[in-house]
Amino acid sequence: MEPRRPPEYILEVFADPSNVKDTVKAILHTIFFHRFFPSVRPKTRDLLELTLPFIDDLELETLIDQRTIQLIRQIDTTASNNLHSNSSGRGQIAVQFFEKRRRKAWFSKAEEEVCWEQWTLDVTLATPRTDSERAKVRRAMEMMLHKTAVKIVHIVNKEKDHIPPITTSESNPFPYQIIINPREEGWRMGLF
Repeated sequence: MEPRRPPEYILEVFADPSNVKDTVKAILHTIFFHRFFPSVRPKTRDLLELTLPFIDDLELETLIDQRTIQLIRQIDTTASNNLHSNSSGRGQIAVQFFEKRRRKAWFSKAEEEVCWEQWTLDVTLATPRTDSERAKVRRAMEMMLHKTAVKIVHIVNKEKDHIPPITTSESNPFPYQIIINPREEGWRMGLF
C-alpha cells in the first residue's frame, strides 16, 4: 500500500527587495500561529497596513530567520544569474508538519515521522525601477499579503480532518521543518 500524500497548500508571495524578508516571515508566522500546538502567548506585528499574528518562541523565530535569509540569498543568486534576461528572482520555501508513528519491526519498535501537511510559498521578487512602479508594487504587496492571510485562515478553518490526534505529552507534539526549494532538496533538512 502506497502512503497517502499529505495535503499541500500553495501560497503566492510577491514582494520587493526591501519587504521580502518581513513578508515571508509574516506569512510563516501566520501559518505557525494556526498549526503550532505548544502553548503560546499570542502577539501581533504590523506589516504593510496589516496586523498579523506572531509566535513568540525563540527557537521557531531563529529557524524562520535562518531559512528566510537562505531563501533571499538563493533568490538574489538566481536574479543576478538571470540579470541579462530581465526576469524577477524566484524561490520556494516550505513548512512541513509531521506526526510520530510507531513502526513495528521484527524485534524492535521504532518511530518514523510522517508528513501530514505542507505549506509551500512561491516567492517572486519584484524589482521596481521608478517611483510609479514602486507605488504599484506596494499596492500589489498589500493586496497579496491580505489575500494570503485570508487564504491561510480559510484553509485552517476548513481543512482539519487530516490533522492527526495528539498522542504525546511533549510540548510540541508535531515536529516541523522549514526547507528552501523543496523540489530540489531532500525531505529531512531542518527537522524540529
